[in-house]
Amino acid sequence: LGDTTHPACAMLAITSPMSLAMCPMNGQPPSGHPRVFYRSQASSSVAPAEYISALRTLDVNAVKDDLKTFFRSSDSSWPSDYNNYAPFMVRLLWHNTGSYRQSDGRGGVDGARQRFDPERSWEDNTNLDKARDLLEPIKIKYGNSLSWGDLIVLAGNTAVESMGGPILGTCLGRIDDADGSWSEALGPSDIQEELAPCKVNGTCVTPLGSTTVGLIYLNPEGPLGQPLPEKSAYDVRDAFARMAMNDTETVALIGGGHSFGKTHGACPEGHGPSPKEDPANPWPGKCGDGKGANAFTSGFEGPWTTNPTTWDNGYFKNLVSHDWVVHKGPGGHYQWKVNGTSPSAPGPQGGEQDIMMLTSDISLSKDPLYRPIIEDWATDDGAKRFDHAWSHAWYKLVTRDMGPITRCVGPLTPPAQPFQFPLPDPTPASKRANISDVRIALSELDTKGFNFATLAWQCASSFRVTDYQGGCNGARIRFAPANTWPANKGLDTAISLLAPVKARFGDSLSWADLIVLAGSTLAIDPLAKNMPSVSFCDGRSDDTDGSGWAALRQSSSMLSAATTSATRMTEFYTVLGLTAREMVALVGGAYMVDFHHVYPNPLSASNIFFTDLLTQKWTLVGDENQPCDSGLFGSRWNSTCHRYTATASDGRPLYMFKSDLLIKSDAPMRAIADMFASDAETFSAEFQAAWTKVMNSDRFDGPVRNLCEAKGDEVPQSRVMLA
Repeated sequence: LGDTTHPACAMLAITSPMSLAMCPMNGQPPSGHPRVFYRSQASSSVAPAEYISALRTLDVNAVKDDLKTFFRSSDSSWPSDYNNYAPFMVRLLWHNTGSYRQSDGRGGVDGARQRFDPERSWEDNTNLDKARDLLEPIKIKYGNSLSWGDLIVLAGNTAVESMGGPILGTCLGRIDDADGSWSEALGPSDIQEELAPCKVNGTCVTPLGSTTVGLIYLNPEGPLGQPLPEKSAYDVRDAFARMAMNDTETVALIGGGHSFGKTHGACPEGHGPSPKEDPANPWPGKCGDGKGANAFTSGFEGPWTTNPTTWDNGYFKNLVSHDWVVHKGPGGHYQWKVNGTSPSAPGPQGGEQDIMMLTSDISLSKDPLYRPIIEDWATDDGAKRFDHAWSHAWYKLVTRDMGPITRCVGPLTPPAQPFQFPLPDPTPASKRANISDVRIALSELDTKGFNFATLAWQCASSFRVTDYQGGCNGARIRFAPANTWPANKGLDTAISLLAPVKARFGDSLSWADLIVLAGSTLAIDPLAKNMPSVSFCDGRSDDTDGSGWAALRQSSSMLSAATTSATRMTEFYTVLGLTAREMVALVGGAYMVDFHHVYPNPLSASNIFFTDLLTQKWTLVGDENQPCDSGLFGSRWNSTCHRYTATASDGRPLYMFKSDLLIKSDAPMRAIADMFASDAETFSAEFQAAWTKVMNSDRFDGPVRNLCEAKGDEVPQSRVMLA
């Protein structure tokens, strides 16, 4: 490190802040040197330089005009159906957004990961490489001001509008990923098999988002390819519920999406090799020249409506007005046709073509709850209700992975929607409690021996960078369902202990600010006598219920004290937006807080966890039928659960969770532990930094800026990390 102009100096700003003295430029590369990006195991997104500034100057209407001109063209490399690419762009957006799942927030169009494997090689995404190729000139024209994620959204939404469909609005500000690593857990992959195995593809259950890995929702041919509408309805409801869609939203999305375009299955020979199998010539198609009238995409063949480039309620009219019978289409798959003389649509390349339905479509007419919806929307009066339901469900589908409305940019952003769980405006800064006064009040509080770091951690670590939900802003940990989760058992006691402080300061102090401040002031700061107090950023507000956390249990409980899987620990800290180094520091800090809570002494914050972990002999004790279910900052001593024990040199018993011992058994994390074991000062600084990062993760001000960090647009936020 003698060469202080080396790019490693920029990395030290994140990996080893205490070593920055060796880098005179405060961790930044010299003027004119390319930017240095630090990539964690999470393969973090990187926003292009000045991205948000450029986005705010983007002429969105000009982009839409260019898209409309493009829709009415046709390129010989992939001819448009009906001389209109708009239906193709609806499919592109649908299949980008449709990968979202609420179990862990993965999937969705943010990141535009369909450009990479595994998503680009999914069966359901056949030939969507052509759609992206067709959009490339527009992407190049607008450069860094228009991410691929935003372009795909604008293309799909503009396509719907150009065909007469209603659009509620457009939230911009997506950051493109550099690879497809964030989709690995969606499958097929080894990590998917460990975290969410599916013995029989087609019968997959949550946390997977689809019943069939490689398809967006479910098999439209029917369960395991069998044309059974009644059973298909179960799969439809199950798959859409995994995206937090109710019955009305489900029918609106299916009916709206299938109002446009057609399926492609011109012959039984198939689509040919995927991009993973043949990157140079993916999805060539084995029916003639493989394009136009010979295209093979899903293997089904035909349009749903007689006007496949016009928005109307014809899809529902066709479902309820005709007798449908199953048959095998030219692509060799089961699909449904009208029994008798069929209405027809214009052929995609000329002529005419009979309408058709898929088993999943027919299932809507057979289900007792879906049927009344489609019957209503098939009427002229019901068409207006369909328009309203579609526009809201579509915006939810397209925007769910963007998090709160405070992350949206652009003139087309509609008001906050219920799925964004909007919070009340925070108390103005001039009317907030003086934080020094609150700290004094906390210091005078009878804590009755409670570790308030546990409450703050369980509140803040609910955050997930995948869809920007969770976090302590809102203080939803006070309500169901969060207050019923095993790891949060007993936290109602902590909240009641803080009630006198809350009552003293009233509306000038939110519960959310109080919970975070109590964790830092009462648990972290007393152990850091030789370090500055943990920084605190106020301005949070309180929600009135816990519905904003309804979908967070799966991701929040990915790591418990009983976890023995390094993969699960990695998944937990990755979804939380942390690096391995930050996670190791936090585990060490949690043990340190717990240790000093049991054995109070005047020592400053230390690396005792790492020396104990690496030098003591640990053995399992406790009832193996009683696993430890607490979170990272739970009590290792005040428990009888199945955990590890050792004896200190002075005879005091020591305890560690099974998850603690993962730091020793996982080679990369152990290497970090080795360093912290010999450098207490660096550990203390990095623990405080990681703690502060988690506490402030949900303080959004646009797509990349955090209210609690430096001023300016281009500030690292969550999954986005800038050197």
